[in-house]
Amino acid sequence: MTLSQCGKTFLNALLSGLAIGIAGTVYLAVPNANLGSFLFAFALMTILCYGFKLYTGAIGYLVTQKWKDVPAYLLTLFLIWTGNLIGCYAVGFLIRNSRTNNKLCERAASVCAEKLADTPCSLLILSFFCGILMYLAVESFRRKELGDIFRFAAVFLCVAIFILSGFEHCIANMYYFSVAGVWSVNTLLAVLLMTLGNSLGGWLVPLADKLRN
Repeated sequence: MTLSQCGKTFLNALLSGLAIGIAGTVYLAVPNANLGSFLFAFALMTILCYGFKLYTGAIGYLVTQKWKDVPAYLLTLFLIWTGNLIGCYAVGFLIRNSRTNNKLCERAASVCAEKLADTPCSLLILSFFCGILMYLAVESFRRKELGDIFRFAAVFLCVAIFILSGFEHCIANMYYFSVAGVWSVNTLLAVLLMTLGNSLGGWLVPLADKLRN
């Protein structure tokens, strides 16, 4: 990758983090979980329509790369993950310093406390299933032959299902941890574990496709 390509990838990842942060904010602000899950899909829809870079949308395609392209794609994934983190942290920091934080603080703290009190095995399992859904959402959107209605519906359905099921999304959680102000070594380890789970889930369908096809 050239320096210019790295810069563009990072910028697109940063913008994805901002989108996730905005979606996370409205999710925390809305008392109804069903409505919140629907509105959260704004983030993934924006990311896909504008060509931003989201880790959970990109990791599944690692297993489809040719061996010679794997090192460059791993660098791309690192830049995306880092950019997503910074974007989410930026939104979280700004929200914490606004009056909106008074409304969101208690909800964010409760959400984060539940996640951080969970066991590693549980976090890995919940992240795994989220990874499957995120790959399905992105891949469905990319397949124009499926038709616009199905492609857009798949995005909203996959997002709603992962949220209402309580599955763990490493990037979304970066925002929740940021707005709640609970970053620590243990928090980082939890995010890394969720990243692993999302990655494993994201690889399942494309690997299965290699066997199916």
